[in-house]
Amino acid sequence: MVQTPHGAFPTPAFMPVGTQGTVKALTPRQIEETGAEIILSNAYHLFVRPGVETIQKAGGLHAFMGWSKPILTDSGGFQIFSLSRLRKLSDEGVSFQSHFDGREIFLTPEKVIEIQEILGSDIAMVLDECPPYSRDRKPIQESLERTVKWAKRSQSERRKEDQALFGIVQGGIFPDLRRESLERTMEIDFDGYALGGVFVGESREESLEILREIGPRMPAGRPRYLMGAGTPLELLEAVASGLDLFDCVTPTRYGRYGSAFTSKGLVVVRNGKYNQDFQPLDRDCRCYTCQNFSRSYLRHLFNSGEMLGPGLVSIHNVQFFIDLMNRVRREIEAGSFLDFKRGFERQFDPAQR
Repeated sequence: MVQTPHGAFPTPAFMPVGTQGTVKALTPRQIEETGAEIILSNAYHLFVRPGVETIQKAGGLHAFMGWSKPILTDSGGFQIFSLSRLRKLSDEGVSFQSHFDGREIFLTPEKVIEIQEILGSDIAMVLDECPPYSRDRKPIQESLERTVKWAKRSQSERRKEDQALFGIVQGGIFPDLRRESLERTMEIDFDGYALGGVFVGESREESLEILREIGPRMPAGRPRYLMGAGTPLELLEAVASGLDLFDCVTPTRYGRYGSAFTSKGLVVVRNGKYNQDFQPLDRDCRCYTCQNFSRSYLRHLFNSGEMLGPGLVSIHNVQFFIDLMNRVRREIEAGSFLDFKRGFERQFDPAQR
């Protein structure tokens, strides 16, 4: 159980992603009805717009977005990777050309801590460098060094005692660099630890090797967070490796395009074969969508360009991920998680159909 100023939540746990202060297509009430206990937002994006001054005047991020439960804010480290064409790196910090209006933004580890303390999130992340996939050891070593230096500066800057601060482990596909990064980050002593830069271009086998190598080495007494991985099969592999906190845009991104997760695989409701299929997306699902609407109706919404369609499938997908973590916790408590994992993997078809 993780304790925060806005409530406690059990792990393993999945965080729906509300990058800009909103989980796409869903209201806070709809998110809460799925049973989600914590969501993620992004300090970089909120700094760009609407700006931390606006959120501060609103009473903080919780009040601004109408969410009373815990929030984790990412620092902007992933944007160093995803917005690489718009930024310049130095040991001092990172300079961005805003993706929104083109203005120059300079973020340091200290500035990112200040932003997150103003936002008032329950868990803040240090600024790290998330490097692109590379088999060249030198740039990965350099990013590791920068990430550790930034982590020390972040820890020194923190002032808000009731806001947890997590360190981030980098090191690319090199197990020894990953171990070094973990050891040096643990020496700084954070409230939790995250594994970053996984599933960002490397093969599935390379990703799983890192999970299995580093996950069991992360401190068991503190939250262990796998950043950005988000298919059901990836989550189960991560849990088996000892990780217990996850986020990904997968549920809502897939939902916006009409792809629904079920225990047997993906259902693409736009497909013609669902034209007169009047069963729910998943008979075993308790979500609002499955309790009230058929695949046929959902197909009609998507093919008619109605906004309701993406929202309804997104509700279902978030519910699926939350329920998966609920089931995982029960199986762990019962001592049957590995049997459950094997059974799920046998019946889950990741191909869209």
